[in-house]
Amino acid sequence: MRLLLVDDQELIRESLSIVLNMEPDIEVVGLAENGEIAVELCASEQPDVVLMDIHMPVMNGVEATKRIKQQWPHIRVIILTTFQEVQYVVDALSIGAEGYLLKAIHPKDLAAGIRLVWKGETLIPQDIAKLLVSQINMNSLTPETNIPKKERTKFGLTEREVEVLQCLADGLHNKEIAEKLFLSEGTVKNYISSIYSKLDVHDRLKAAKKAQEKGVL
Repeated sequence: MRLLLVDDQELIRESLSIVLNMEPDIEVVGLAENGEIAVELCASEQPDVVLMDIHMPVMNGVEATKRIKQQWPHIRVIILTTFQEVQYVVDALSIGAEGYLLKAIHPKDLAAGIRLVWKGETLIPQDIAKLLVSQINMNSLTPETNIPKKERTKFGLTEREVEVLQCLADGLHNKEIAEKLFLSEGTVKNYISSIYSKLDVHDRLKAAKKAQEKGVL
Protein backbone atom coordinates (compact mmCIF):
# COMPACT_ATOMS: atom_id res chain seq x y z
CA MET A 1 0.00 0.00 0.00
CA ARG A 2 1.41 3.38 -1.04
CA LEU A 3 0.82 6.03 1.62
CA LEU A 4 1.18 9.84 1.57
CA LEU A 5 1.51 11.71 4.89
CA VAL A 6 0.33 15.33 5.08
CA ASP A 7 0.92 17.43 8.20
CA ASP A 8 2.40 20.89 8.81
CA GLN A 9 4.40 19.66 11.82
CA GLU A 10 7.67 18.03 10.80
CA LEU A 11 7.91 15.97 13.99
CA ILE A 12 4.53 14.37 13.35
CA ARG A 13 5.31 13.71 9.67
CA GLU A 14 8.66 12.09 10.42
CA SER A 15 7.37 10.10 13.41
CA LEU A 16 4.41 8.70 11.48
CA SER A 17 6.69 7.88 8.57
CA ILE A 18 9.03 5.87 10.77
CA VAL A 19 6.23 4.04 12.57
CA LEU A 20 4.14 3.22 9.50
CA ASN A 21 7.12 2.21 7.34
CA MET A 22 7.72 -0.56 9.88
CA GLU A 23 4.44 -2.16 8.79
CA PRO A 24 5.24 -4.87 6.21
CA ASP A 25 2.40 -3.91 3.87
CA ILE A 26 2.76 -0.08 4.02
CA GLU A 27 5.21 2.08 2.08
CA VAL A 28 5.32 5.83 2.78
CA VAL A 29 5.92 7.37 -0.66
CA GLY A 30 5.82 11.05 0.30
CA LEU A 31 5.64 13.68 3.03
CA ALA A 32 3.87 17.03 2.57
CA GLU A 33 3.70 20.03 4.90
CA ASN A 34 0.60 21.57 3.33
CA GLY A 35 -2.33 20.75 1.05
CA GLU A 36 -0.79 22.27 -2.06
CA ILE A 37 2.25 20.00 -1.88
CA ALA A 38 -0.05 17.07 -1.11
CA VAL A 39 -1.92 17.63 -4.38
CA GLU A 40 1.39 17.82 -6.29
CA LEU A 41 2.60 14.57 -4.71
CA CYS A 42 -0.66 12.83 -5.52
CA ALA A 43 -0.03 13.71 -9.17
CA SER A 44 3.53 12.39 -9.16
CA GLU A 45 3.36 9.48 -6.70
CA GLN A 46 -0.23 8.27 -7.07
CA PRO A 47 -0.58 6.99 -3.48
CA ASP A 48 -3.32 4.55 -2.54
CA VAL A 49 -4.14 6.35 0.72
CA VAL A 50 -3.50 9.87 2.05
CA LEU A 51 -3.36 10.71 5.76
CA MET A 52 -4.47 14.35 5.75
CA ASP A 53 -4.15 16.98 8.49
CA ILE A 54 -6.82 19.72 8.62
CA HIS A 55 -5.18 22.95 9.75
CA MET A 56 -2.20 23.79 7.53
CA PRO A 57 -0.80 26.91 5.85
CA VAL A 58 -1.10 27.62 2.09
CA MET A 59 -3.92 25.08 1.60
CA ASN A 60 -5.86 23.34 4.36
CA GLY A 61 -6.76 19.68 4.47
CA VAL A 62 -10.40 20.10 3.48
CA GLU A 63 -9.54 22.00 0.29
CA ALA A 64 -6.70 19.59 -0.53
CA THR A 65 -9.02 16.61 -0.05
CA LYS A 66 -11.58 18.20 -2.34
CA ARG A 67 -9.02 18.70 -5.12
CA ILE A 68 -7.56 15.23 -4.73
CA LYS A 69 -10.96 13.53 -4.89
CA GLN A 70 -11.93 15.59 -7.93
CA GLN A 71 -8.80 14.65 -9.88
CA TRP A 72 -8.08 11.16 -8.53
CA PRO A 73 -11.26 9.68 -7.01
CA HIS A 74 -9.51 6.33 -6.54
CA ILE A 75 -7.11 7.84 -3.98
CA ARG A 76 -8.57 7.28 -0.53
CA VAL A 77 -8.24 10.02 2.10
CA ILE A 78 -8.24 9.73 5.89
CA ILE A 79 -8.47 12.96 7.87
CA LEU A 80 -6.02 12.85 10.80
CA THR A 81 -6.36 15.70 13.29
CA THR A 82 -6.31 16.75 16.93
CA PHE A 83 -9.53 18.74 16.58
CA GLN A 84 -12.42 16.69 17.94
CA GLU A 85 -15.08 18.83 16.30
CA VAL A 86 -18.09 17.47 14.50
CA GLN A 87 -18.17 20.01 11.68
CA TYR A 88 -14.80 18.84 10.38
CA VAL A 89 -16.19 15.31 10.07
CA VAL A 90 -19.15 16.61 8.09
CA ASP A 91 -16.95 18.76 5.83
CA ALA A 92 -14.42 16.01 5.19
CA LEU A 93 -16.95 13.27 4.48
CA SER A 94 -19.10 15.52 2.31
CA ILE A 95 -16.21 16.10 -0.11
CA GLY A 96 -15.26 12.46 -0.34
CA ALA A 97 -12.93 11.57 2.53
CA GLU A 98 -13.23 7.91 3.52
CA GLY A 99 -12.14 8.19 7.13
CA TYR A 100 -11.56 10.43 10.12
CA LEU A 101 -9.15 9.73 13.00
CA LEU A 102 -7.68 11.65 15.92
CA LYS A 103 -3.90 11.88 16.27
CA ALA A 104 -4.08 10.42 19.76
CA ILE A 105 -4.79 6.99 18.23
CA HIS A 106 -2.37 4.13 18.93
CA PRO A 107 0.00 3.45 15.98
CA LYS A 108 -1.24 -0.13 15.58
CA ASP A 109 -4.85 1.07 15.49
CA LEU A 110 -3.86 3.71 12.96
CA ALA A 111 -2.27 1.09 10.71
CA ALA A 112 -5.37 -1.08 11.06
CA GLY A 113 -7.58 1.89 10.17
CA ILE A 114 -5.51 2.62 7.06
CA ARG A 115 -5.93 -0.99 5.93
CA LEU A 116 -9.70 -0.82 6.40
CA VAL A 117 -9.97 2.32 4.27
CA TRP A 118 -7.64 0.81 1.65
CA LYS A 119 -10.04 -2.13 1.38
CA GLY A 120 -12.95 0.21 0.66
CA GLU A 121 -14.52 0.80 4.06
CA THR A 122 -15.40 4.14 5.69
CA LEU A 123 -13.77 4.77 9.04
CA ILE A 124 -15.26 6.94 11.81
CA PRO A 125 -14.23 6.28 15.45
CA GLN A 126 -17.00 5.54 17.93
CA ASP A 127 -16.43 8.71 19.96
CA ILE A 128 -16.61 10.86 16.83
CA ALA A 129 -19.74 9.02 15.67
CA LYS A 130 -21.43 9.75 19.00
CA LEU A 131 -20.58 13.44 18.72
CA LEU A 132 -21.94 13.50 15.19
CA VAL A 133 -25.22 11.90 16.21
CA SER A 134 -25.51 14.26 19.18
CA GLN A 135 -24.93 17.28 16.95
CA ILE A 136 -27.57 16.09 14.47
CA ASN A 137 -30.06 15.57 17.29
CA MET A 138 -29.25 18.99 18.76
CA ASN A 139 -29.70 20.69 15.38
CA SER A 140 -33.07 19.01 14.93
CA LEU A 141 -34.27 20.28 18.31
CA THR A 142 -32.67 23.72 18.51
CA PRO A 143 -33.72 26.62 16.25
CA GLU A 144 -31.04 28.43 14.27
CA THR A 145 -29.36 31.31 16.05
CA ASN A 146 -31.10 34.65 15.64
CA ILE A 147 -27.84 36.59 15.39
CA PRO A 148 -27.88 38.52 12.07
CA LYS A 149 -25.14 37.52 9.65
CA LYS A 150 -23.77 41.06 9.47
CA GLU A 151 -23.17 40.97 13.23
CA ARG A 152 -21.55 37.55 13.14
CA THR A 153 -18.89 38.87 10.82
CA LYS A 154 -17.89 41.85 12.98
CA PHE A 155 -14.24 41.72 13.99
CA GLY A 156 -13.82 38.74 11.64
CA LEU A 157 -15.49 36.37 14.09
CA THR A 158 -16.80 33.09 12.71
CA GLU A 159 -20.25 31.78 13.61
CA ARG A 160 -18.68 29.17 15.89
CA GLU A 161 -16.62 31.85 17.65
CA VAL A 162 -19.81 33.86 18.23
CA GLU A 163 -21.37 30.77 19.81
CA VAL A 164 -18.36 30.35 22.11
CA LEU A 165 -18.46 34.08 22.89
CA GLN A 166 -22.14 33.81 23.88
CA CYS A 167 -21.21 30.98 26.23
CA LEU A 168 -18.52 33.18 27.78
CA ALA A 169 -21.08 35.93 28.26
CA ASP A 170 -23.37 33.39 29.93
CA GLY A 171 -20.60 32.63 32.42
CA LEU A 172 -19.90 29.06 31.28
CA HIS A 173 -16.54 27.43 32.01
CA ASN A 174 -14.49 25.70 29.30
CA LYS A 175 -15.78 22.25 30.22
CA GLU A 176 -19.39 23.44 30.12
CA ILE A 177 -18.83 25.14 26.75
CA ALA A 178 -17.25 21.96 25.39
CA GLU A 179 -20.23 19.87 26.47
CA LYS A 180 -22.78 22.36 25.15
CA LEU A 181 -21.16 22.77 21.73
CA PHE A 182 -19.86 19.18 21.41
CA LEU A 183 -16.22 20.25 21.27
CA SER A 184 -13.07 19.14 23.09
CA GLU A 185 -11.81 21.47 25.82
CA GLY A 186 -8.65 22.00 23.80
CA THR A 187 -10.70 23.23 20.84
CA VAL A 188 -12.64 25.58 23.13
CA LYS A 189 -9.35 27.06 24.38
CA ASN A 190 -8.24 27.60 20.78
CA TYR A 191 -11.48 29.41 19.99
CA ILE A 192 -11.20 31.61 23.09
CA SER A 193 -7.62 32.57 22.19
CA SER A 194 -8.79 33.50 18.69
CA ILE A 195 -11.69 35.54 20.11
CA TYR A 196 -9.36 37.45 22.44
CA SER A 197 -7.06 38.23 19.53
CA LYS A 198 -9.85 39.43 17.23
CA LEU A 199 -11.52 41.55 19.91
CA ASP A 200 -8.16 42.78 21.25
CA VAL A 201 -8.98 41.82 24.84
CA HIS A 202 -7.29 39.61 27.41
CA ASP A 203 -10.01 38.10 29.57
CA ARG A 204 -13.56 36.71 29.42
CA LEU A 205 -15.27 39.64 31.09
CA LYS A 206 -13.78 42.19 28.68
CA ALA A 207 -14.56 39.94 25.71
CA ALA A 208 -18.22 39.60 26.70
CA LYS A 209 -18.54 43.30 27.53
CA LYS A 210 -17.02 44.45 24.23
CA ALA A 211 -19.12 41.98 22.22
CA GLN A 212 -22.31 43.30 23.82
CA GLU A 213 -21.28 46.96 23.42
CA LYS A 214 -20.48 46.44 19.72
CA GLY A 215 -23.66 44.52 18.99
CA VAL A 216 -22.04 41.15 18.33
CA LEU A 217 -24.21 39.51 21.02
